[in-house]
Amino acid sequence: MGQYAIDKTVKDAVEGGGLLVVAQWEAKEGQADRIGDILSRFLPEAQREAGAKLFLISRAKDNPAQFLFYELFRDEAAFKAHQDSAHFKTYIAGEALPLLAKRERTQYALL
Repeated sequence: MGQYAIDKTVKDAVEGGGLLVVAQWEAKEGQADRIGDILSRFLPEAQREAGAKLFLISRAKDNPAQFLFYELFRDEAAFKAHQDSAHFKTYIAGEALPLLAKRERTQYALL
């Protein structure tokens, strides 16, 4: 997950507002590296979505079982398209979610 395909500044990404989704995951015991591998395959696909203005995934330094998602979408429709995408259904819904002990998501509107 060390490579990020970002070709715009944060200023460019937030211009015009959007829907910000922040998610926190915690892997089940012994599953963190497996989730990390899944996310490394998922991330480039998510970053290429037309409606994804900014898409970052981080892993906690002090607890590698914890992951933080910072996702900025153009609007609600772009977020829905993200969840309906083949890569979301394959990697997230199909592979990663069953390996989680905890999942939290919050949506924000940019000020």
